[in-house]
Parts: sequence; structure tokens; C-alpha cells
Amino acid sequence: MPTIPEVLFVCVHNAGRSQMAAALLDHHAQGRVHVRSAGSQPADQLNPAVVAAMAEMGLDISKEFPKPLTDDVVRAADVVITMGCGDACPIYPGKTYLDWQLDDPAGKDIDDVRPIRDQIEARVKALIAELTTGT
Repeated sequence: MPTIPEVLFVCVHNAGRSQMAAALLDHHAQGRVHVRSAGSQPADQLNPAVVAAMAEMGLDISKEFPKPLTDDVVRAADVVITMGCGDACPIYPGKTYLDWQLDDPAGKDIDDVRPIRDQIEARVKALIAELTTGT
């Protein structure tokens, strides 16, 4: 029985990019990938423009909340994708690390968040194809 890959998305506040990526991966992978997200300095709440942009796609992330980055979640991951968290993410052997350079949606309105969401969705779809080849 094949192992289901575990993906961890990390950004600074876990209020925008990493939350969108986690929701999109969970949605598109349909159980073929386990997904988590975390922040090196978690915010108090999700970015409202991010919540609205995801709702436009039929994905309700309004009940999500920013989570702290811990060694345990990094150790559990097979793939760690950082999005502007700098050197805050611990590095462990045997993990795949990717850095997605994306604009930070902090302080942006929904019109500026949509292109970020769409870039994340394209990357997530490519990631799913890569992770699930042969499953």
C-alpha cells in the first residue's frame, strides 16, 4: 500500500499564502496527499481578503486559524514548502524543501489577492502531479 505524502506549507504569519496553499492542495488532491500549514510568527487571525478569495472558489477557510511552526510538524512532513519565512524553518535530512516566491497578501484587497491565489493553485496542481505519479 503506497504511503500518502505529507506536505507542510510555511509562511511567516500562516494567515494568507500557506493557508490558501493548504486548502487548495487538500481540495485538489482529494485524499491523495496529507496537508498542514504553519507560520514562523503566526498572526491572530486569517487575512479577510484571503478568506474571501477562497470563498469565491467555493472553499471555506473561515474556520481555519494561524498555527505555529514546530519541529514536530516539520519532522512529520515529506515535503516542506516555504513562502517567505526566511531561515525560520528547521532543516532535517530526508525532506524535500521547496521555496515558492509569492507576493504576500498581507494588507492587500481581494483584487490583489486573486492573482496570488491563482499562482498558488497552479503550483499546487503541478505539485499534486509530481507527488502522485504512479499512485
